[in-house]
Amino acid sequence: MQTQTIMDSLQEEEKRPYGIKDFIWIAFVILGSVYSYMQYGSLMDVYEVGILAGTAVAMIWLGRFWPSLMQMTYWVAGMTLVALWSYHNHGNVITANEQAFFLKFLVSSQSAIMWMSALFVLATATYFFALVNKSQFTAKTATTLVWSGVVFGLVGMMVRWRESYIINVDYGHIPVSSLYEVFILFIVLTGLIYLYYEQKYKTRALGGFVMLVISSAVAFLLWYHFDRGAHEIQPLVPALKSYWMKIHVPANFIGYGAFSIAAMIGIAYLLTNRSLQKNPNSSFAAKMPSLEMMDDLMYKVISLGFAFFTIATILGAMWAAEAWGGYWSWDPKETWALIVWLNYAAWLHIRMSKGWRGTPMAWWAFIGLLITTFAFLGVNMFLSGLHSYGEL
Repeated sequence: MQTQTIMDSLQEEEKRPYGIKDFIWIAFVILGSVYSYMQYGSLMDVYEVGILAGTAVAMIWLGRFWPSLMQMTYWVAGMTLVALWSYHNHGNVITANEQAFFLKFLVSSQSAIMWMSALFVLATATYFFALVNKSQFTAKTATTLVWSGVVFGLVGMMVRWRESYIINVDYGHIPVSSLYEVFILFIVLTGLIYLYYEQKYKTRALGGFVMLVISSAVAFLLWYHFDRGAHEIQPLVPALKSYWMKIHVPANFIGYGAFSIAAMIGIAYLLTNRSLQKNPNSSFAAKMPSLEMMDDLMYKVISLGFAFFTIATILGAMWAAEAWGGYWSWDPKETWALIVWLNYAAWLHIRMSKGWRGTPMAWWAFIGLLITTFAFLGVNMFLSGLHSYGEL
């Protein structure tokens, strides 16, 4: 019954009539895309122009499908422009205004990324506090912290993109090109995917569980920053100077983010189920979504992740053919990507063909996170190959 209600709400959203906010959004995206092309078109090849146009179309559709994205994007655009306007032009030399308070403490790439990190950790604690105290106000505060963390993360990425060109035009690159940068991408995308499902399923009880995996990524990011100096912008190796980077990596990390969310929902499912088995009137279980909802949400999130991970794998093979002369070379990263793909293909197949539900699928989703983590990070730490540019 609850699943049907959710599907009905999605259909109602799609049938929502166009209003003034939609037309403002369309104009905003089109003007932003035209401005980007006028400013940076000389640095783009035909494929990158196509990516810009495709991104504009996707953003228009996403804003229509998920109106909350509009407001977030306005904040990101405004804060990014504040940062970029804080840089001074002196002939052909661009320098930072060291007296610009907002640039120094809020919207420079590193300041924004630090704010992002703090906000996600605070959101983790706030979600669990709200769960314990059944406080709707506290839960809404946690959601606001996640939205704020996503905004700061995106601002940090956008400003870092510009800063890479300010340092040296030859260093300039989209900020999804190093292990440090993709961790930021992972945090932001996982937060966004979670916020979408939180809104659609109208429950915040799972927030703390999902934020645990994001906070773990934040902990790694901070260690990588302060211990290894990974935040420093470096020139790219030749293989990464490709338009494929701009589509392969984001698609890949939508998959990673969705799989991580599914695993944390699986943990919540297992804890709730165990609590119900011990006490049918468990106070913890009463605060959580129904087992049926969590099972359905796990399925939907894994389906989303699998679709994008499949696209990313195909794109990666095409990139490999262009960069290394072959679609597949059984490189450790490629091999583990295939293992991840097979794992979730089997999960979906078993669920749809055999009707498996509940506890075994929740355990499987959690184990899938371990497999995915090794493919994402473990390969970089312990193995080498054509993807060795991502080593720690």
